[in-house]
Formats: sequence, structure tokens, C-alpha cells
Amino acid sequence: MLKSLHLRHLGLARELQVEWADRINLIVGDNGLGKTFLLDLAWWALTRTWAGPMALPAPGELKATIRYTVRGATTTAKPVTSTFSPAEQAWPLKAVRPAMPGIVVYIRIDGGFSVWDPARNYWRTDPGRPPAYHFQSAEVWDGLSLNGVRVCEGLERDWVNWQEGRKPHFDALKAVLAVLSPPGEPITIGQPQRLLLGEGRDRPTLQIAGQTVPVALASSGVRRILALAYFLVWAWHEHQLAARLLGKTPEKRFVLLFDEPETHMHPRWQRTVLPSLLQAVATLRGPDGEAPQMLVATHAPLVAASLEPHFDLERDDLIHLGLRDGQVVAEQGGWATQGDATNWLVSEAFGLEQARSLESERAIEAAEALMRGESLLPEGLDSQPAIHAALQRLLPAGDPFWPRWIVRTGQLPTGDEA
Repeated sequence: MLKSLHLRHLGLARELQVEWADRINLIVGDNGLGKTFLLDLAWWALTRTWAGPMALPAPGELKATIRYTVRGATTTAKPVTSTFSPAEQAWPLKAVRPAMPGIVVYIRIDGGFSVWDPARNYWRTDPGRPPAYHFQSAEVWDGLSLNGVRVCEGLERDWVNWQEGRKPHFDALKAVLAVLSPPGEPITIGQPQRLLLGEGRDRPTLQIAGQTVPVALASSGVRRILALAYFLVWAWHEHQLAARLLGKTPEKRFVLLFDEPETHMHPRWQRTVLPSLLQAVATLRGPDGEAPQMLVATHAPLVAASLEPHFDLERDDLIHLGLRDGQVVAEQGGWATQGDATNWLVSEAFGLEQARSLESERAIEAAEALMRGESLLPEGLDSQPAIHAALQRLLPAGDPFWPRWIVRTGQLPTGDEA
């Protein structure tokens, strides 16, 4: 697992230090401050490969460094430092056997996945050993070939092969899908069917509301859950098979990097996806071993709220990226139970003044300024009648702001005098 990451002259921060918790690491912050960037760097530190474009120093900086610490299965964690080489256009590292972090899976926001498998990317010593496996979104579904070798058949073919062959992979897929389904909305697998005239293969299906729906035509949210379930099962079972071929004991440790799990997700799914992911890993590997380490970047208050029953201050942390004097800073240790998604919206993690539309917020702020006796009010909201008209238009009759306004002005939400 990843223990620490220290950046100098890289990205928007002159210097940035993150100490990673052993289990859940929830990364929050405004757009453009580097949440995905942190995940990309974490992947590189864990695997020594890039899942996308290589990180580059800030313009004009000649001594950018990345220092990180990865804890292996048994070895003591030791920091590793790389200084960017302009001549090589690379981040050189000493040619030593790095610490082995376990199975590393990166669930990217664009629907792609990356996996680093100790058996296939670390224990092997042959020249054809790939550094990692990177899937674009279409390759998750259609399969992946590397150097002329078919390394993955893809979700649709594997699903049907597992199902018709009654393989343990299919039992694992059903179990993981059952865990990842939101309460009361189980994802039910149907029988494979031929869909396209002239095509020589069957396609996997789901049973939704009594209808048979090909997985290729499922909604974006369902497809993301299907891809997540499939990729976890594929990575786990391929690791087991490769370890057996190498005569090694399979690895049980997982590190999961997840970029915006709320993407395409209905709120019912947003509030279950991360707890379900923890349970899905336990379903695959059994109850033995330490919990997976998760590094999750999110903009969703419901995702944060979903972790409240599971959050352990000894094993978990909130990493809040913010701006200070024009530099990105990482604030840690600020987890606080908020109770519901609305409170999360107005917490320091998400930073809204009010969980309302901008127009409603502006009207309420003008009303509060009027009640404080201030004379300088915003244009269009510079009198009690104008403010009341705006509140009438923007707030429901049961809004909690109305009692304060009624006591001060005597005006009711209906516009009638009390």
C-alpha cells in the first residue's frame, strides 16, 4: 500500500505532502486542484508505470521531485525519490526490486481501467513481461491485445464464456454484482442471446423490470457497475491463474484507485458504491487479510455521507485540496460526521455557503443584510418588497428561512398579511 507522497515543483503546488491512511482515503476539492493528478501519481508510485500522460514539472522548474513510500508485504517501507530528468524526459528510478504493494486497480473517470498484477507484472522475469495492463473504455467490453497476444477477451465474451461454461468466475461475478447492486434494486443476470443477424456469438443480458435487456444497451450507470464488477473478477481470477502457473502463493492485498465513483450514478447508487466496493473485495478473496486501501476522488456529498457509518479515524482519512496564497495545499485529519448530504455541501469539504441555487442564496443574503440594517444592498434586491418578491418566487412555503423573515417583516410566504 501507499504510505506517503511528497511532490516538489509539480502541478499547481510548489510543495505537496500527503500521508495516506491504511484503508479509505477520500480526496475532495474544487475542479482543477489536482484530485485526478494525485491518483495518477499514486498509480505511478505504486506501479512505476503511467496510466495516462506522464506528469511534468511546472514550467521553468528544473528540479522537480517525487518522493513516495510504498509498504510491501513484509519489507519495511523506505522512501524512494525521483528527480525529473529533462534530458531523458523521464522520472528515473534506481534499478532495484521495488516494494510490492499488492494487486493495484485504477478505475478511471473515462470508463477505462488499469491493473497492475504482481503475478504478471512483477514476479515474471521474461522480456515480454508487460509493465501493467491499461484498458480504454471500449477495451473493457471488447478485449485487449498486447504485442499480438490476446490478454483479455473483454466483458461480453468472458461473461458468456463463464456463464455457459459454469465457471467459478461466473459465480464470483454474480456475487460481486449482488453486493454492488443498491438495496432493493438487484442486478439480475439473464440468459445469453443472439442479438445481431449474421453475428456468430451470443451476448450477455440482464433482467430489468421483467424485460430482457442486452448489457450493451443498459444505462450508463448500470454499465459502469457491470464494468467494475467484471474488472474486479477478471483481475482477481487472472492473478490466481498466473500465480498458480508460476508456483507462487496468490496475493490477497488490494489497492483501489477510484476517480469520481458518482459518475453516471443515481443518488441511490452513489450512497452505496464505496461501502459495496469494500464488501465486493471481501467477497472475492474471503474474510482473511487486511482491508483494501482505497484512494477515492469525489465531488459528491452523498459519496462522502455514505462512508460515515464505516469511517474509522485510525484507518481512514479525508484529504481536502484547497488554495492558499495561489498554491494548492492538502489538508488532512479534518473528517467530521455531517449527518446528511446537505450538511456535506456546506461543510469545508465542499465549501458552499448554502445548499441552494445561486439565485436563492443571493435573495437570502440580501434579506439577512436588510434585517441587519445594512443600507448597501444588491441591485434588484435593494428594498423589502423586492426581496420579498424574490423569496416568494424562489423558496417553498415550508422553507426554514421563512420564520425569520416573517418575524422581522410580518410578511407571509403567500403574500397575505398575518
